[in-house]
Amino acid sequence: MAKLKLGPLADDKPVKLTIELPAELHKDLVQYGAILGRETAGAPIPPAKLIAPMLERFIATDRGFAKARREKAKPNLEGPEGGEQQD
Repeated sequence: MAKLKLGPLADDKPVKLTIELPAELHKDLVQYGAILGRETAGAPIPPAKLIAPMLERFIATDRGFAKARREKAKPNLEGPEGGEQQD
């Protein structure tokens, strides 16, 4: 069996988003859904169900994004002028 990056998909409340995909990417998603379906649920998984978990996985494994997110979350311990904090 192939080692796919996605496992069983969680049933989650979606937010509707409309996108356009290149035909070749849609074809790849259909094939990916068929392979993943055989490995997990037994039935092909439609492309619309694959996109969110794929994006989640992509974001979770993007080191540059994780670093930027951590940098943004760091509190500014110096005040707005770079000196003492104002009360």
